[in-house]
Amino acid sequence: MTADRTGLSATAARGVAAEADFATALGAAAGIAALSPSSHNCQPWAAAWARTTAARAATARALAPPALRVDRTPPAGPAGPPDDPARPGRSVDLVLALDNQRRLRALPALHVEMLVSCGAYWRLLLRALAAQGWGVDGLRFTPGGLLEQPGEAWPWPGPGPADWPRSWAPLCVARLRYDAGAAARAEDLPTLRATAGARRTHRAPYRPEPLPPELLERLESVPLGSECVDSWPLESERLESQPLGSERLESGPLGSERLAGGSGIAVRHLTADADRAALADLVARHAGRDFSHGPAWRETHAYLRFSEADAVARGDGFTLGELFGPLSWPHQRARRIALAPATMRALRHVGYPRLLARQLAAVVRPTPALTVMSLTGTRPPTLADGVRAGARVADYWLSATGEGLVLHPISAVLQHEVSRRLLEDRFRIKGRAFFLSRIGRPATEFPAFPRSHRRSAGAALRAI
Repeated sequence: MTADRTGLSATAARGVAAEADFATALGAAAGIAALSPSSHNCQPWAAAWARTTAARAATARALAPPALRVDRTPPAGPAGPPDDPARPGRSVDLVLALDNQRRLRALPALHVEMLVSCGAYWRLLLRALAAQGWGVDGLRFTPGGLLEQPGEAWPWPGPGPADWPRSWAPLCVARLRYDAGAAARAEDLPTLRATAGARRTHRAPYRPEPLPPELLERLESVPLGSECVDSWPLESERLESQPLGSERLESGPLGSERLAGGSGIAVRHLTADADRAALADLVARHAGRDFSHGPAWRETHAYLRFSEADAVARGDGFTLGELFGPLSWPHQRARRIALAPATMRALRHVGYPRLLARQLAAVVRPTPALTVMSLTGTRPPTLADGVRAGARVADYWLSATGEGLVLHPISAVLQHEVSRRLLEDRFRIKGRAFFLSRIGRPATEFPAFPRSHRRSAGAALRAI
């Protein structure tokens, strides 16, 4: 995997920033957040640091209640507006965006996966910044439903296209404030970096022994303590129902409640033999839609990288080695032909997609546990729910990695309305399912399944 080479001072490397240098902190955090999971490894996220007077005024309008909005903000240095005497430390504003040039769009449900991907990136970015003393002091989401395109109601007319790329659709804005004492209490930055680097999608068979119930119980709620210092909005404030420009600004240190019981996100583990067999049968019957749907498969195929050099150069997608493990050259060639859209189109009439679905089901069936996450809060779900869902996935996946576990999302079941509803009905899933994954201990060592390549960490960042 290509990795960001942003360096840290010796003190910052211990997880505590000696100086409130946000540029350094952001570079280090972006290097960690760039390792976040995303569908097809498309990396649809983007983040902007508001530094100019106009940009800070825009984020101030986004964060402020309507009655307190102003058209201008006092000039300040690059770290943000003048200090608020009631709140020690400097503040900066960050905007999370969806890069429409990088998003998947062949199916409506893929928009949910894009929000989840952006939410996972945002969560790791905020965790890594919090580990360096930059905690969330206020946050607001852009309005909209889960399946709506974001950005139309973003409450500023600028910055102009030169500063804000036309393809970026804003998802939320956060105000961060530096607190050296908070940095000293935060999770360890090198540990977070190491765990994010060890996380990967592992598509090979897992060891068959059951996972301990107490382990699964730990994963069902966000871990407390240094492994997951939560800087997400308080559930009691119901921030997901408060869009940008609404009547209330969430402020004060956001971190006293975890993304757990009352967050509007449910986590369910399927471990019974009957449940795992039923899910495998559902995959066998319906996962073939992912291969037989022409536009969806062409989009998937566009992210296949058939050489290591191409994967490194593009910094996204996945290689055949990531999908199937080590392959000889003849087998690589055969796989390339078999996965071509023309092959899929020609052979779908003779049951080829169903064959691939049964092969996937054969991997799912012996898996010791399967994870289902669903949105149980706002009805109908909002854009904010999708971003927060990604935050929950990020915390869950990193916690599982810390336990020596690996995951393999089974997205094909959720990308089509019929199979998603069948899943929800069969297992009585509350709300809308947004994440389905195998989870277990790998039967094959990591080197056999390499990590995906990534763009440089700075590619997703912009100062405006």
